[in-house]
Amino acid sequence: MSVIILLFLFTVSLIGVIKSADIFVDRIVDIGRALGISQIILGVTVAAAGTSLPEFGSALISVLTGNPDLGVGVVIGSNIWNIAGIIGISAILSCAVTTNRDEIRRDGLFGLLSILILTFFMLMGPVGPLTGVVLLALYGVYLWVLIKKQRGYYTSHLMDHGEVDAKTIISAILGFTGLVVFCRILVYSAVGIAEIMNVPEMIIGLFALAIGTSLAELVVAVNSAMKRMCSLSLGTVLGSNIFNILIGIGVPSLFVRIPVEPLSLILDAPVLMGVTVAVMYFMWTDMELRRVEGVALVAFYLAYAVIRITLTR
Repeated sequence: MSVIILLFLFTVSLIGVIKSADIFVDRIVDIGRALGISQIILGVTVAAAGTSLPEFGSALISVLTGNPDLGVGVVIGSNIWNIAGIIGISAILSCAVTTNRDEIRRDGLFGLLSILILTFFMLMGPVGPLTGVVLLALYGVYLWVLIKKQRGYYTSHLMDHGEVDAKTIISAILGFTGLVVFCRILVYSAVGIAEIMNVPEMIIGLFALAIGTSLAELVVAVNSAMKRMCSLSLGTVLGSNIFNILIGIGVPSLFVRIPVEPLSLILDAPVLMGVTVAVMYFMWTDMELRRVEGVALVAFYLAYAVIRITLTR
């Protein structure tokens, strides 16, 4: 198959993954409300998983279809891009990157802890079921902390139950089906492009898939900034990164042992940890991100990309 057709499939499936994830999450929220599921549970789980579903789907399908480098690359690459790329560009465009000390302590702590635990298990060799159990358990603790924190808010913001009709259920099924199908096509086209262009799958995952699956958030940030209405929560970005690691790696590792690429251990993981600490420090000083700090984050990401691609080749 020619590279042009593969690029076309990659682009179409990428759009399909993002759109399918949006539809699925929206319909699940509607169904949850109609069934009387706690607003605390709905709010926490949707906020955590909603923006990470494309990355998770791509990573899961990659690992289960025998392309673990692609899957790990999506997770780590997406996290680095979220922190350095999206937050950095948002700050450069004068987008208000907001936070509070509770978010930094809670989400920052869990974010760093998830990186440290994953790195520890990576040092021991291929990531397997034991690692998956530990990562999922940690995510359970994180959800419990979030639910405890959100209980007061949702108690004072009660919402009426809705009704589930056939259209909502069908939309949810179609959204989930679309997510699975488009993720499979996305992985297939990404692997094909890597083989034809002689590019390592890890690089495709770290940059093409990672940035591609986060395009929706970047477009929203850019458009909103141009309209002077942009506000981005650091807690949301950190929560997405926590989901990517603890669920994006945790779930696949229950079924398949994921090999560890040396560069992921000595470069990618330390870079992710370093840029996370840097953003937390920038935000802690005055609870906002300055444009010069945004420039520094984007420059850091570009330098990392150049070094990573150079060393891989």
